[in-house]
Amino acid sequence: MRLLSPQSMLYTEMVTAAAIVHGDASRFLRFSDEEHPVALQLGGSDPDWMARATAMAAGYGYDEININVGCPSDRVQSGQFGACLMARPDVVAECFSAMQRETDVPVTVKSRIGVDDQDSYEFLLSFVEPLVAAGCRKFIVHARIAILEGLSPKENRSVPPLDYERVYQLKRDFPELDIVINGGLSTIDDVDQALRHVDGAMIGRQAYHQPYFLAELERHFNPGWQAPSRAEVVERMLPYIDREVGEGVPLNSITRHMLGLFAAQPGARAWRRYISQHAHLEAAGSEVLVNALNAMPVAG
Repeated sequence: MRLLSPQSMLYTEMVTAAAIVHGDASRFLRFSDEEHPVALQLGGSDPDWMARATAMAAGYGYDEININVGCPSDRVQSGQFGACLMARPDVVAECFSAMQRETDVPVTVKSRIGVDDQDSYEFLLSFVEPLVAAGCRKFIVHARIAILEGLSPKENRSVPPLDYERVYQLKRDFPELDIVINGGLSTIDDVDQALRHVDGAMIGRQAYHQPYFLAELERHFNPGWQAPSRAEVVERMLPYIDREVGEGVPLNSITRHMLGLFAAQPGARAWRRYISQHAHLEAAGSEVLVNALNAMPVAG
């Protein structure tokens, strides 16, 4: 992703504070220096654990620590964090304060616009205001409610209708805050329109399924930047892959995130097929990507 977009802020997947505090912290926290600026997304509801995880993450050099209060998965609900915490802003504010004491980088919050039947701008305000009072200055808002009873996590990413206006209203009411909008942004026009109202746009599924979209966005906002071709991205990944595989990282834990690199391009199916058939094999290395390129009728 950093090869495709030198300037975007990259966010990790959500990691639970408990996994960091009680598990293999390095597995979850390490990243490559080339990835800066990068933010860690933490999930949890215990201020002490969230603070301890933040203190551990601080040593790895993250540029931002983000509290995820938007994830609707069953596992998250059973642990009483993620989107269900929107109904407990006091707990989120406690976590924020405890975390901010442990780091010099900004602690931020990612949320939905509502949860279940609490679907109003007034509810969003009631969530945001205690956090603003605690000192939070950046909110990333997925412009959908989370429906925890009746929809799967996958459905929650697309079924609840988008309400961008509710996020825009938040920026109008809190002009001093850094408001970033998330949800359904899949074209350059979508991003341009959003940035007329808020400070930033977070790209999720589109950046994962069609990663080259980030390069197109980068070129749009930075016309002087020369985007690498998709094949050049693959070539520049090879030394990184060799290094990671040499340290015991399975090849497919890297290549599965590259399957969409050639999405909508000639040969995309051959690229995906070759990687899917070979990246999981024992002793597989960077040659799998070279062979996948060669398996395509056109590579560029």
